[in-house]
Amino acid sequence: MSTLPTSANGPDVPPIFHVDRRLKRRKIVNRLMEGVSTLAALLAVAVLVLLVGSVVVRGASAFNGAFFTQVASGDFLNPAGGGIAHAIVGSAVIVLLATLIAVPVGVLVAIYTSEFARPQVAGIVRLCLDVLNGIPSIVIGIFIFGLLVVGRGQAAWIASVALSVIMLPLIARSTQEVLTLVPLTLREAALGVGVAKWRMVIGIVIPASLGGIMTGVSLAIARVAGETAPILFTSSIAVNQISTDVSHALQTIPVLIFTYSESPEPADHAKAWGGAILLIGFVLFTSVLSRMLMSRMKRRLEGGARGELLGRVTGLLGLFRRPSA
Repeated sequence: MSTLPTSANGPDVPPIFHVDRRLKRRKIVNRLMEGVSTLAALLAVAVLVLLVGSVVVRGASAFNGAFFTQVASGDFLNPAGGGIAHAIVGSAVIVLLATLIAVPVGVLVAIYTSEFARPQVAGIVRLCLDVLNGIPSIVIGIFIFGLLVVGRGQAAWIASVALSVIMLPLIARSTQEVLTLVPLTLREAALGVGVAKWRMVIGIVIPASLGGIMTGVSLAIARVAGETAPILFTSSIAVNQISTDVSHALQTIPVLIFTYSESPEPADHAKAWGGAILLIGFVLFTSVLSRMLMSRMKRRLEGGARGELLGRVTGLLGLFRRPSA
């Protein structure tokens, strides 16, 4: 009959027993961490569902035809009448103009830092963009107010400038990250056939990363669509009428929500909640759109689109180089 080996301190425990104990302990810790992670994920989803559900329940009563087609009613005998059509149009105009200002500048900054700038200069530019991205929006609003509003008065184009400052670092940094995903082989192939570097960027790099660039743009639009502080300083004193004249202040959904939330009328509160539903829906739409664009870009870079882009490289030699005499 075999016995366990003994020592001066008693019987020795085989190493396999120690391994089993460590394995059981690891499994318990692993299950515990899985449970904590799952609980955290469920908590995050629950907060979103609670927020969206609360806003929808409180604002659904404001949704009707007049809510989307009429302006706010000035009739004190019928405060529940009218809608927020003027705020919808004003928000669309201001955000569209801000996008037209920020997108070219942001993309060009990203191209410069990723393709042309020296590493030291590129690092400084990235640091400046990160700092600008961290500046509170109310500080940007005060800065634009002192720079453009004082002496001129409020105007929609000034609000667009303020929002474009917020969008600029978001677009530039996201575009920088997307440009790094373009395979180096595509750049080398274009330069190998004698194409100038700037023409290579226009013909190869930008088309390959267009989906990712649009992803950054859509996320930046979603960020500024609900900004209130810069608009309060630049385009909050507006009349209740539908207008697209950017030389005057235009009403926007965030400012309208702020104004109606301070009103004593329950009908105005419902309109404020309804405007919040519109903003949430817009953010949801842009988020889904950005994910679709990013997935499409990844498929293009990982799939057969590489062959298509390499085909463009060979075409660039004939398009961009002058024929020899």
